[in-house]
Amino acid sequence: MMFKPCFVVIYIITVMCTTVSFSLGASNNPYDILGLKKIATTQEIRKAYRQLAKEWHPDKVQNDPAAAKFVKIKLAYELLSNPDRRRIFDQHGVTDEDSYYLKKKHDYSGYNRFSIEENVKIFDKRPSVDQGIDFFHKLSITTNYFDKTIVPNSANQLYIVIFYNDWCFKCTRIVGALRRIIDLLEPLGINFVTVNAAHEERIFRKTGAGNVPQLVLVLDSKFFLYRDHTFTPQKVVEFIRKKLPFKIVQLVNDNNLNDFLGGWMDNKVRALIFEPYRLIRLRYLLTAFEFYDRVAFGFVDMNSRGSNNTIARFNVNTSVDTLLIFNEDSSRFIASISMPDIPIQTLKNIVTSNQFLVLPRLSSQGMLERVCPSEWNRPRKRLCVILITEKNTKHDLAREALREIALTSVYSSKRVRFAYLFKENQPDFIQAVSNGTFGKNLLPIVIIWRRDDKHIKYEWVPGIQLFTNVTVETLINSTKIEISCTLKRLLKSSEALSHEAFVQKLFNEHSQGILPRWISRFMYLVDYLSDNMEDEHLLAVFSLLGTIVFMFAVGYILMYYVRTEEKNLKAQGHLNNSQDHQHNKLIPELKLYEMRAEKYNGMVRLLKPGCRTLLLITDFQSRYKLIPNFHKAVWPYRKSKTLLFGHMSIEKGLPWFTEILRLSLCSKRKLQVNPRNCVGTVLALNGHRKYFCMYHAKHPESDQGTKRILKITKSILNTREDPEVGSFLKKSYSEDSEAESNILLEDNLLNSLDNWLERLFDGKTQKYYINYWPDFPNK
Repeated sequence: MMFKPCFVVIYIITVMCTTVSFSLGASNNPYDILGLKKIATTQEIRKAYRQLAKEWHPDKVQNDPAAAKFVKIKLAYELLSNPDRRRIFDQHGVTDEDSYYLKKKHDYSGYNRFSIEENVKIFDKRPSVDQGIDFFHKLSITTNYFDKTIVPNSANQLYIVIFYNDWCFKCTRIVGALRRIIDLLEPLGINFVTVNAAHEERIFRKTGAGNVPQLVLVLDSKFFLYRDHTFTPQKVVEFIRKKLPFKIVQLVNDNNLNDFLGGWMDNKVRALIFEPYRLIRLRYLLTAFEFYDRVAFGFVDMNSRGSNNTIARFNVNTSVDTLLIFNEDSSRFIASISMPDIPIQTLKNIVTSNQFLVLPRLSSQGMLERVCPSEWNRPRKRLCVILITEKNTKHDLAREALREIALTSVYSSKRVRFAYLFKENQPDFIQAVSNGTFGKNLLPIVIIWRRDDKHIKYEWVPGIQLFTNVTVETLINSTKIEISCTLKRLLKSSEALSHEAFVQKLFNEHSQGILPRWISRFMYLVDYLSDNMEDEHLLAVFSLLGTIVFMFAVGYILMYYVRTEEKNLKAQGHLNNSQDHQHNKLIPELKLYEMRAEKYNGMVRLLKPGCRTLLLITDFQSRYKLIPNFHKAVWPYRKSKTLLFGHMSIEKGLPWFTEILRLSLCSKRKLQVNPRNCVGTVLALNGHRKYFCMYHAKHPESDQGTKRILKITKSILNTREDPEVGSFLKKSYSEDSEAESNILLEDNLLNSLDNWLERLFDGKTQKYYINYWPDFPNK
């Protein structure tokens, strides 16, 4: 390659100066320079560098900014291609090659704790504690890296986290065993990192680790603890195999081969693994886990008699491992490889190159980003031809026609990809790109160019016309020319697509529903308990379960004997009596409480808001006549939870009754109450709001309830129509008043109580408010 002299000089000077002083700041992020994400693989970094180097090479772009841009691209690639420098940048944002973090990583190994230690090291050839801890420091990560990189990437990659601390002597003793494990498993694609449990306590608690050293497997954002005390490669491999998802690789034989190869409607490529072993290797399980959402793997045991026809059908060599990849056509494979030990990188490369169907379905945002990657540069824009169909068999012909067009396409898959989607499953995408209605027999085709994650440009082409008695050849001929002409025009760097829109992320059609999600969580819980429960824990659980089963068994036996006894009683004719007895128990009882000093607070002062006490006033002579009548009157209200029923002897509560009358009258003078005339009075006491309503056969209460209490009382005292009215409240009292003739008999005192109770619950009775509830006399 010939460089022009002036640009060669500029390039050399720029490189020399930049090598000394160039530093990638926040605005010159190496990932942004190469157009990559933080989770980019080594192959993606190398591929992006090659493309940008070709575009910005000084031999093609002859100006000073282009040379500076090329230098930035080169330095960004050098940083990201170096695992140590990339890790330091991800953790600390440091880009300098001579940084402190690359030379010394907080391992405290430079500290001379004892002056005699150096003399001891001369004679002792065993690895020192600091040398063992240095092994952990080289792989150490931070909480930020764990949360933002390891946990999200664990959906398709395996991570083993090793917890340690600086003063863990057992950690230094197992360094050799850990090195052997890492040397064996890291080439298979398993990532190993270390975490200082003393410095990163949140990760230590989050994973459930209990001590150090501790190995934790991070798998699909779940954490599994390695409980074995021996650290050998065989034990760790067995532990990993048990934790991988169940049936991640399907067992295939002659009976289910056609069903497996023909099940590509789940939008996955088919891959068959032939091995001369009965147990599939870990490398194939890890590859199947990494490409689980795009490739369905099947395992064929070549030692089984049920696989002879399959082996003969594809002419497989039974002495080596073989991988066959199938697309929509199950009759022939599109890629194959046969080796005694297929290298993991070769395995991943061949699967990566054939991980999509000829006509894949855009079933998730991840599928869209892989099939139709974003490209902001117009000359290098990538187009995606998408057929919008419905989820039914009527449109199978249209999908088959577009599949044939994709197979015969002359365009590179790096520039043009073909796909389809179900408009029922992706309504947001359809609404974003929709600019009109489509014909009933027309399946629209849209060509999109993804500028970034949300911004797209698109253009519609005449869709596939569906008619009755139409054939695939007819659909291909009527559509292929339109698509080819449109693609040829849009691939030109000077041409732009007609429309643009901002689209949301596609709905993930493969996401688990509520029931499968709960089943998965339950299985994870069972697995977690089986790993964390010791023998003594299991003994306690079994003991508890045995106790519960024994209690249920005893209860069942007792119920059995009770039912047997009931049958015997029924046979003897005693069942009716028992039913009557049970019926009587079901009837709510009405309890009358006698108001005394010890029950006063509960019946009046401590009543809950909205509750009232109905209190009947009697004396020793009339209580046996009045209580039955009162019981009969309040019986319909027995089920109310806001009522409390009671009675009071006027001989015990006369001072209290006199005091509440005085407080209700707002009078300071001492009242003299005739106890004999108080018999038959019913009080409705509201302890919370401090008021009462009163019933008496001779009490002239107003229906409207708007008169003042004082006026009512005066009207009572000044009434001359009934000689007994004045005797209820009077200024003078003597025992001779008891001898007065009773015009109203005791049996008739509660005749009007029913009507008064109705008016009480309708809120039509007069309320007598007081400032406080007086004390009830003790004697």
